[in-house]
Amino acid sequence: MEQLVYSKPESIKDDFKISFCPGCDHGIAAKLVAEVLDELNVREKTIGIASVGCSVFSYDFFNVDIVESPHGRSLAVATGVKRSKPDKVVFTYQGDGDLASIGIGETIHSMTRGEKVTAICINNTTYGMTGGQAGPTTLLGQITTTTTKGRDPEIAGYPIKICELLKELEGTAFVARVSVDTPAAIMNAKKCIKKAFEAQLKGLGTGFVEILATCPTNWKMTPQEAHERVRNEMAQVFKPGIYKDKVSEAE
Repeated sequence: MEQLVYSKPESIKDDFKISFCPGCDHGIAAKLVAEVLDELNVREKTIGIASVGCSVFSYDFFNVDIVESPHGRSLAVATGVKRSKPDKVVFTYQGDGDLASIGIGETIHSMTRGEKVTAICINNTTYGMTGGQAGPTTLLGQITTTTTKGRDPEIAGYPIKICELLKELEGTAFVARVSVDTPAAIMNAKKCIKKAFEAQLKGLGTGFVEILATCPTNWKMTPQEAHERVRNEMAQVFKPGIYKDKVSEAE
């Protein structure tokens, strides 16, 4: 007798087309978000905000209504959507360059206000779509198309540690950093994404999850090498963990 082992989440379109490079973690991250929407039974009332960058393809991937925002303005758009339709579940799906560089003002102010939305940030330490330029999370010494001799703090400053920054804002209700480089890490990432949505559903404030992710194409690595870099380099600077959890405190 055949037994169903796995099925595609309903929150992923039937005719979706993978546009991400081989070995990119965007596919895993997006699938986890979709699974959480299914498990919380909120797909029919969810509105996603797609940013500019690799994450822009959210409208081809998620089986929910999607609004495309200007570069960096996802949380500003999310604020408008949530305030005009407070009964909806609203989330952003952004890259680190979008959320922590051009959109850092929108990020900080929306979370200071405690907007009842959920933000997912893919941190791959680079601007992936536009050719691998240095971003706000580029590691010291990392070679990119705009830091050809490696990131020098005297010239380009230091990497922004997003969770450490956002946890200090009174409006954030859940802040966590995860990775998806192992099966155990993927399971933990899903739990954190779920809590970030629960923070919104419970009206506690903004839920935020930063996902340490690969960019094999711009890193010029194999997928295996890229995941080793996440573990051995990125996770040493950007420490995974739960930085704030008002959701558990409220239970």
